[in-house]
Amino acid sequence: MAIRPLIILPDPVLRQVSNPVDRIDGALKTFADDMLETMYDAPGIGLAAIQVGEPLRMLVIDLAKEGEPKAPQVFINPEILSSTDARSTYEEGCLSIPDYYAEVERPAGVRVRYEDIEGKRHEIEAEGLLATCLQHEIDHLNGVLFIDHISKLKRDMVVKKFRKLARDRVPPKRLAG
Repeated sequence: MAIRPLIILPDPVLRQVSNPVDRIDGALKTFADDMLETMYDAPGIGLAAIQVGEPLRMLVIDLAKEGEPKAPQVFINPEILSSTDARSTYEEGCLSIPDYYAEVERPAGVRVRYEDIEGKRHEIEAEGLLATCLQHEIDHLNGVLFIDHISKLKRDMVVKKFRKLARDRVPPKRLAG
């Protein structure tokens, strides 16, 4: 297993729409393990493949609380089939937008179809934090970030901040000679 570098805003890779996974093999299982290790190291509760630069429709989640045994889940080709009319609001953050959090309102419950790491198909009804996390990570697979669900003014401020941070991280080019 390996910790993969996270893609950070404003990298345009985060806006890519991910491709379906067409084959579950040893390489994909290793990649799932790498994603989990990366998520745990960050630390976070969810991670989409695109956040480590792989445009695949795959995500990992672990909602175990501190002190509880790990409960990793792998979702391949997840698809939201339906959502409730009831809404809930959670303070969301994102490993690709470090140290920024905002209240986001989403459907309180969703029905999701996906394949597990063994290729078995499942449908689940998710509520609460799992519903929010699934929606957040599936958004990533569609090139959508949680900041797209907040006001344009706040979103523009966040993007501007991260563009400046990205510029500051890149060393200036020096002229030869």
